Amino acid sequence: MSRRRDEGEPQEPSAARTGRRDFLKTSAAVTAVAAGAVAGIAGPADAHDDGQPPKDTGRRGRRYVIRGGAVMSMDPNVGDFERADVLIEGKRIVEVRPDIRAAGAGVIDARGRIVMPGFVDTHHHQFETAERAFLANGLLRDDGSGSPSAQPNYGEHILEGFARVYRTRDVYINELFAGLSQLDAGVTTVLDVSQIHHSPEHSDAAIQALIDTGRRAAFGYFEGDGRIGARYPEDAYRIRDKWFRSDDQLVTMVMGGELHLGREVYTRAWAIARELGLRIAAHSVGSWGMRPVFDAIARGDGGVQVGPDNLFIHMTGMSDETWQRFRDAGAHVSLAFPIEMTMRHGTPPILKMRELGMEPSLSSDVETTMTADPFTQMRTAMTMQRMIVNELVLGQGDPVPPNNWPTPAPGTPDLLTVRDVLRYATINGAKHLGLDGRTGTLTPGKEADIVLLDATALNVAPLNNVPGAVVSLMDRTNVETVIVAGQVRKWRGRLLDADLNRLRRDLEASRDYLFKAMGLPQDLFA
Repeated sequence: MSRRRDEGEPQEPSAARTGRRDFLKTSAAVTAVAAGAVAGIAGPADAHDDGQPPKDTGRRGRRYVIRGGAVMSMDPNVGDFERADVLIEGKRIVEVRPDIRAAGAGVIDARGRIVMPGFVDTHHHQFETAERAFLANGLLRDDGSGSPSAQPNYGEHILEGFARVYRTRDVYINELFAGLSQLDAGVTTVLDVSQIHHSPEHSDAAIQALIDTGRRAAFGYFEGDGRIGARYPEDAYRIRDKWFRSDDQLVTMVMGGELHLGREVYTRAWAIARELGLRIAAHSVGSWGMRPVFDAIARGDGGVQVGPDNLFIHMTGMSDETWQRFRDAGAHVSLAFPIEMTMRHGTPPILKMRELGMEPSLSSDVETTMTADPFTQMRTAMTMQRMIVNELVLGQGDPVPPNNWPTPAPGTPDLLTVRDVLRYATINGAKHLGLDGRTGTLTPGKEADIVLLDATALNVAPLNNVPGAVVSLMDRTNVETVIVAGQVRKWRGRLLDADLNRLRRDLEASRDYLFKAMGLPQDLFA
């Protein structure tokens, strides 16, 4: 793992009775025998490997087979298989079917594993990693209540506080650590909403960290704090020329086009984005006071035209007219269900989206307040929507039998399913970032962004339903192997090419500096 350093940065360095211990040993032996027996049924005779990842994965001409897993392709034209193989050559998927014969190819034994596309996060403020859980109770803004949720809050303490004191070295280590953490959790693609572009050097540090992470990312070029030397949005030309001359690379670029920055700024940002062929992302939060400008744009009075290249984040508190116009324009929406419910953005508008025939992608948003793993996003989306719809249905009946379990009335929204939220977390995210030609499904010809999830683990076995197990049972501990563009990045529970102890110390040093610069005590039990 390469690492960028700023100038002057310090270098861091009785015989009939069986005791509990005997019982565990015996159980482990029985389990191992049983697992071997099941594995013998689950896959072909040549489903084996030598305990190491295939050599030179992701390199041109190098082939290997992911052998004998339960394959969930997320592509209806490819389908799903109780047992199948995935052949990879270089960075691309070549074939998905049972019993692939590929003489001389390396083998990854996937028996007992679920093989599926890597997850996609369409909105993550990676630069805030040093402030993890700092706002566990926090709201977006101070509501004047004097409660622990009002102080500290996101607007005052993060955007107008911590963010302003970041050095370039802080940007780098926060971005890198966040990316590796999500890679470990099976998120192979992210839109990094890094509102930390105080200078070109801050931007370059963020991009370098995304590259060094070794996963697919869309670098979101958003605003900074407006200090002298900041060049948003004009620096997009330099950034594109320096870092993104080719579109065929793991890290691509998205323009941040925040409408709350004022008409002069956002119209220029949108114009530059379209000149450079970049997608445009923007937050849309009614409780932040954004609704009037969104209504103006929907009416055609905002100086910009919405189109399929737009990704709007949250869309809470927006008018029906704005929803209709944006849907008709082909715009996309990213929802961060846990954060929207926790920080008072407003109710995640999943019912409105389904009413309009739209589907969201999923995003983690801020680790200041909530974890960034995909399982939390999927489960929260599903349970929140089903809670609302279930209550609607129960309200159509009578608590007194026999009408206490009513049949849903015509027009009642359908309940979300595990397949729905898996689609949101994979192919929808790829589409919304313009990357669905490369990733999001296990489709021959696409790049191999793949996760292997352990279905033999204590929290999952026995495996009865693949999509149900992923959404309703699994967590990041089930993410065993992660592949990005054909390259194995996590192998059997361990990230490769990353000195996590050193990086954690670097992140802790950054945290210590940031808290000191803010004049805040580091109280672990505040």
